Amino acid sequence: MQRIYKSAPQGELTLHIFQPDTDEQTAAIVFFFGGGWTGGNPQQFFPHCEYLAARGMLAASAEYRIKSKHGTSPYECVEDGKSAVRWLRAHADELNIDPNRIASGGGSAGGHVGACTGTVLGLDAADEDGTVSSRPNAMVLFNPVVDVVALERLADRFRSPREISPFHHVRPNLPPTIIFHGTHDNTVPFEQAERFTKAMREAGNICDLCAYEGRSHGFFNYGRGDGADCDQTVAQMDDFLVQLGFLEPKS
Repeated sequence: MQRIYKSAPQGELTLHIFQPDTDEQTAAIVFFFGGGWTGGNPQQFFPHCEYLAARGMLAASAEYRIKSKHGTSPYECVEDGKSAVRWLRAHADELNIDPNRIASGGGSAGGHVGACTGTVLGLDAADEDGTVSSRPNAMVLFNPVVDVVALERLADRFRSPREISPFHHVRPNLPPTIIFHGTHDNTVPFEQAERFTKAMREAGNICDLCAYEGRSHGFFNYGRGDGADCDQTVAQMDDFLVQLGFLEPKS
């Protein structure tokens, strides 16, 4: 199922929604694809959505504005991420989901978008209902950019890096988080994930870091290698969501 969740100046944006086969109210998650805020497409997380829908959770993969297609910056990416979370919560009754069990997820730049929805204040679309929260109740992040300030090669993409850097917005009472990251990631250094996890825990938040020894950027993707890393990250994601009460334990 596809639903338009936002009409931006550059065009309409769509959620690809995978619904569970149940009449009971469920949790939900929305994923954001990677691509350096420049490219990519929602199909990246279709396998994750299919898996979670089969497990009894509504899962969505979001289209959001990117530079190559819309001529936009990372700030619009984050605004769209917040809009997607808000849209799901505003349509909870229609979608039969629990508005207090909505997670955000994503990989690389999409992981940055997902992380910003849970950490960064502001950057909400001005024409949306601010009484409906755009903050998720959990975050599932795959080799995410969490410290924009540290990535000097991206400095020209950001007018104020700290404004949109999840690491610099860590504070108490943030959503429980799980991070999957390869130790040999040369695109988003593993030490970012380590520092973010340490800061989150010191602030009293739940943050689990699943380190994959020797793995490079994007190791988790469906179709990469023999598929073992994808299968393992999905299993760990499942366990995390079970612990939070977003999924029922496997029988």
